Amino acid sequence: MTATSANGLSFMWEMIYIASSMRLPIVMSLVNRAVSGPLNIHNDHSDAMGVRDAGWIMLFSENNQEAYDNLVMAHRIAEHKDVLLPLMVCQDGFITSHSIENIELIEDDLVKSFVGKYEPKHYLLNSKEPISMGPLDLQAYLFEHKKQQAQSMVNAKKVILDVAKDFEKMTGRSYGLFEEYKLNDAEIAIVCMNSTAGTTKYVVDELRTRGIKAGLLKVRVFRPFPAEEIAKALSHTKAVAVLDKADSLNACGGALFSDVTSGMQVNKVMVPTINYIYGIGGRDTKSTDIETVFNDLDKIVKTGDIGNPYRYLGLRG
Repeated sequence: MTATSANGLSFMWEMIYIASSMRLPIVMSLVNRAVSGPLNIHNDHSDAMGVRDAGWIMLFSENNQEAYDNLVMAHRIAEHKDVLLPLMVCQDGFITSHSIENIELIEDDLVKSFVGKYEPKHYLLNSKEPISMGPLDLQAYLFEHKKQQAQSMVNAKKVILDVAKDFEKMTGRSYGLFEEYKLNDAEIAIVCMNSTAGTTKYVVDELRTRGIKAGLLKVRVFRPFPAEEIAKALSHTKAVAVLDKADSLNACGGALFSDVTSGMQVNKVMVPTINYIYGIGGRDTKSTDIETVFNDLDKIVKTGDIGNPYRYLGLRG
């Protein structure tokens, strides 16, 4: 296990790729903070988005309980014989990492039994099988090894769900690839990750009291990305907003937005979808901000006009 944030993650950028390519089931607690520069120590998702395609499984956590639970499940997922990939558990810096919140702890002996003993098939200190390992992999095999990594990421989706079922049997707490909050009959919906989901749930509840059919899809598993499942979950809605707490600086939206809209397009789900970049550098995102997003979605449903799909939330000026 290891832990880091922001510039610390950037500093070991090369090792992030090597760890996944060498199929090392490392578990990392990534407390999401802004990557320099300019220097900022507060929360956004730019550190995680910078390594989103590095071959690591990525779980996001709305609150402290989910961060704790994800870390317990992480070892079983990463070490599974059909996966063998490193895994990072993301949570929002300061918002959850430096806050006090009641959580339900699991007894040590139960955790040890659940996680199990790691018994690698091949390892460097095995005197009966002397091997050497290194990051050099040239034209003859690199392509095939990358395909193996890609297949392991595909395999991880089922393993994540299987481990979650066992975890639910132990704790009663249920986890999927994502959480649907009042989404079944929602006409307008927000897609987001981490602590912003809690604020969005509050706004959804408030709007429901006014008869507005608002809903939330909270992404828990970002890698492997559950494109088909998300597309299906959003297919009945009339308008969707995807919130990205990092700007890809590509002039066409954030990373989560790109993945969601790509998944919808491939799976022939045609729902008007807009993107909001928000919360950069720890900028507060209030319930009133989330409500403006739902108001914008309501206008899109009524007028059919998306306007500019690439937007900013809570930006001054």
